Amino acid sequence: MTNRFRLTIGQLNATVGDLQGNADKAREAWEAAKAAGADMLALPEMFITGYQTQDLVLKPAFCRQAEEEILELAALCTGGPALGIGGPWRDGEKLYNAFWVFKDGEMIARVLKHRLPHKQLFDEWRLFNSGPISGPYPVAGARIGSPICEDSWSPDVAETLAETGAEILIVLNGSPYHRNKLDLRMGHMVARVVETGLPLVYVNMAGGQDDQVYDGASFVLNPGGHKVVQLPPFQEMLAHVDFTLTDDGWRAEPGLMVPQPDEWEQDYQAMMLGLRDYLRKSGFSKVVLGMSGGIDSALVATIAADAIGPQNVHCVMLPSEYTSQTSLDDAADCAGRLGARLDTVRIDGARDAVADALADLMKGTEPDITEENIQSRLRGLMLMAISNKFNEMLLTTGNKSEVGVGYATIYGDMAGGYNPIKDLYKTRVFETCRWRNANHRDWMMGPPGEVIPPRIITKPPSAELRPDQVDQDSLPPYDILDAILDGLVEQDLSLRDLVDQGFDADTVRKVERLLYGSEWKRYQAAPGPRISTKAFWLDRRYPLVNRWRDRL
Repeated sequence: MTNRFRLTIGQLNATVGDLQGNADKAREAWEAAKAAGADMLALPEMFITGYQTQDLVLKPAFCRQAEEEILELAALCTGGPALGIGGPWRDGEKLYNAFWVFKDGEMIARVLKHRLPHKQLFDEWRLFNSGPISGPYPVAGARIGSPICEDSWSPDVAETLAETGAEILIVLNGSPYHRNKLDLRMGHMVARVVETGLPLVYVNMAGGQDDQVYDGASFVLNPGGHKVVQLPPFQEMLAHVDFTLTDDGWRAEPGLMVPQPDEWEQDYQAMMLGLRDYLRKSGFSKVVLGMSGGIDSALVATIAADAIGPQNVHCVMLPSEYTSQTSLDDAADCAGRLGARLDTVRIDGARDAVADALADLMKGTEPDITEENIQSRLRGLMLMAISNKFNEMLLTTGNKSEVGVGYATIYGDMAGGYNPIKDLYKTRVFETCRWRNANHRDWMMGPPGEVIPPRIITKPPSAELRPDQVDQDSLPPYDILDAILDGLVEQDLSLRDLVDQGFDADTVRKVERLLYGSEWKRYQAAPGPRISTKAFWLDRRYPLVNRWRDRL
C-alpha cells in the first residue's frame, strides 16, 4: 500500500447538451492528470451533460447518448489515473444523478445522489430518483467517499461513508453562485469534516449556463476544518492535490491558496462570465445595445466590453427631441472611453409616422404613457433590426429595481436576448460603476481606468420620453424603492413589517402593487445572471394573475 495519493481537481466549464464537447474536455483533463502522475481525476456533478439540464435529462435518447459517451470516454482513459465523472444513469424506469468512476476502462463505482435539492432554483425531485447512500470505493490504496453536492449539506451521507470505511471525501458539485455563497458552502463543509474527522475535497463546476453562473472556487479541508487549498473563483483550471498517509489517516498537503475577492468583484465577475458564456454557448460573438447616456446602459456596455472585448460591442444612440445634449455627450464619452462603436439612429421620423397612422383612431384623446411607450417600442424595433441584420445579440439594460416594479416597456426597452444586470438593484448599479472605475482585473477585456464618465453616475436617472422627465416622477427615490423591494422580494416581509421599519404606508402599498402587477412582464423578460438568492424566474415564481394583496 502506498502512502501517497494525488488527486486532480477538474474545475471545468461544461455546456449543457454538448456531450461530445464535454467528453473531449474531460479527455484533455485526464491526459493532463496522467502527465502529472495523478491517481484520480475528479470532474464535477453531471459534467457529461452540463448542468442544469432541466427537463432535457428526461428525454430517454439524451440520457442514453450521455451514458454511451461516458463509456466511450472510459474506454479511452486507460493506463493512467482513475476517471470520476458526473452524469445521468437510467435503471429501468428510474433515473439517477450519478458519479461514475472508472479505472483502465472498467467501472469501479457508480455513486448515486441521495439528497435531491428542491428549493430556490433547483427542482431535482422532478427529474431524478433518490439513490441509496453509496459506500466508499478504492482508488490507488485510498478509500474514497463521494457525496454529490446536496448530499454534503446534511450529516447523514458523510457520516455513513465514514462509518463504512471512507478515508477521503471528494464532494462533486454543480453549485451555482450567489452573493457570499463561498462562506455558506464553507460552513457546511467544515461541519462535515469535524463530524467525520476526514479530509474533504470540494470540486465545483465553473462557467455560465442560462441564468446560472457556477463559480468554481473549489477547496480542500483537512480534519479540524483547516483549509489547505483554495482555487480561484469563476476560472477553469486543473489543480493537483497531494495526500500523505499519516498515523492519523490521510492528510492533504498545502497547495494553491487564492484569496477570494469581495462581493462587489465577485458579483461583477459573475455578470461578466454569465454574459460571456451565454453568448459563446449560443453561438454569438458580438452584441448590440441601446446606449442612452444613462447609467444602466453604460454599465451593460462596460460588462460587455470586459466579457468579449470592446471591438465586439455595438452601441446605438436612439434620440428624439426629448433627448438632452448631456445624454448625447455622455453616451459618446462612455463609448469612446470603452473603445466601442457608437452609431446614432433618430426615432423622430418613425414616431411621427406611427402617430400619423394612429391619428384617426386616437383623435380626441390626450397624450399619455401610450405615446411614451411608442417611442420605447420603436427603439426596440430598430435595435432588433440591427441585431438581425448583423448577427449581434441585443442586450437589454433594465436593472432589478425597474424589472421589479415594471418600470420598463414590454417589447420596447425589454426587447433582447440577455440582460447582464437583471439581478442588480439600482443602488448597486451605482456602486458597481464606481467599483469598475476604480478596479481593473486581468480577466477583463475592456480598458482600465474611469470608463464610465462620472457625470453618468451622478446625474438624476431619466427615461427621457417627455420633457424634463426623471425617474422619481413615477417612482420613490431608489434608496427607498430598493429597501422596500429588498423587504418584499428578498425577505418576503409583510407590509406591516415594512411600515414598522419606518416606511410610508402608501409608498409600500404602491411598490407592492407595482411588483405583483408586473409579473407578466418578467415572464417575458430576457434571462440574466443570478447573483442573489431571489432572482426573478427560478428563485421567485409567482402567478401572472394574482388578485391577492397584503393588508395593513
